[in-house]
Amino acid sequence: MTYSIAILGASGYTGAELIRLIAGHPDLTITALGANSKAGQSIAQVFPHLRHLQLPTLLQIDEIDFANIDLCFCALPHKTSQEVIARLPADLKIVDLSADFRLRDPEAYEQWYGNPHAAVAQQKEAVYGLTEFYRDKIAQARLVAGTGCNAATGQYMLRPLISAQVIDLDEIILDLKCAVSGAGRSLKENLLHAELSEGYHAYATGSTHRHLGEFDQEFSALAGRDVKIQFTPHLIPANRGILATGYLKGPSDAVHETLAAAYAAEPFVDVLPFGETPSTRHVRGSNFCHIGVVADRLPGRTLVVGALDNLTKGSSGQALQNANLMLNIEETTGLMMPPLFP
Repeated sequence: MTYSIAILGASGYTGAELIRLIAGHPDLTITALGANSKAGQSIAQVFPHLRHLQLPTLLQIDEIDFANIDLCFCALPHKTSQEVIARLPADLKIVDLSADFRLRDPEAYEQWYGNPHAAVAQQKEAVYGLTEFYRDKIAQARLVAGTGCNAATGQYMLRPLISAQVIDLDEIILDLKCAVSGAGRSLKENLLHAELSEGYHAYATGSTHRHLGEFDQEFSALAGRDVKIQFTPHLIPANRGILATGYLKGPSDAVHETLAAAYAAEPFVDVLPFGETPSTRHVRGSNFCHIGVVADRLPGRTLVVGALDNLTKGSSGQALQNANLMLNIEETTGLMMPPLFP
């Protein structure tokens, strides 16, 4: 059976990544592409690297007929996404790639994003889209909220350790480097080549990064008490990739054993042999996440390093993985392509 797919926000980076992935999927066909700012244009005009694909012309979102759409990906900006999703058919399956449905508490959403939630009814039914940990709920969901790419990286590294209580929950430091595509495709002065290249910098420091809301929600639920980590993201002059280092208090052998056991059966999360660390080069363009564990020179201290592609496993690949579950398709379909190297 072939399912009809719509992509809203098709002119952004995550929209392009969804098109790239779905183009090789045997069970999905892209029936509609929505991109208000570029409506009327062909995909060749918006993304020349996709010109070989036979795809519909981009439309205004309000022009799309959802009657025969089986699943819709919403790759729209925060705040816009909730307003659009509130108007979509109530029986339409949706995978949202924005932040609008990630936080279960509307007050927490307002705290982190600065505006009241405009689709509270839909927020209540949303399932958090970290596939490996919410697989059963995602398979039954109508609306899935994709995670933040930074939040996904940190959770793959830390969730099993928090659940197993092998680390000190009050001493978790996460230092993360993210490529510039994580900031989206909109024109921003600080993302110009002359402003960004040949250096990197910390951003959203202290208590201001919005993905902290996801960490607080998910880690506290796992531990049964408040867990608040120290988190500093850095913007690096690269197009794709996230590399994160966790500084933890806990025995390194137990940390490695816990992570290896947690992901032994997972097709997309690989725990490296003890002492090895991953690179963004080795996951680029793929739906894989690599995790390494190293003993620190200080007794009882451990380093955990995680790498994934922010546009694939951190966003669009994760979204397709969830869509497969929602449509009762084998979870790995369309996602087993090897990473790009060099």
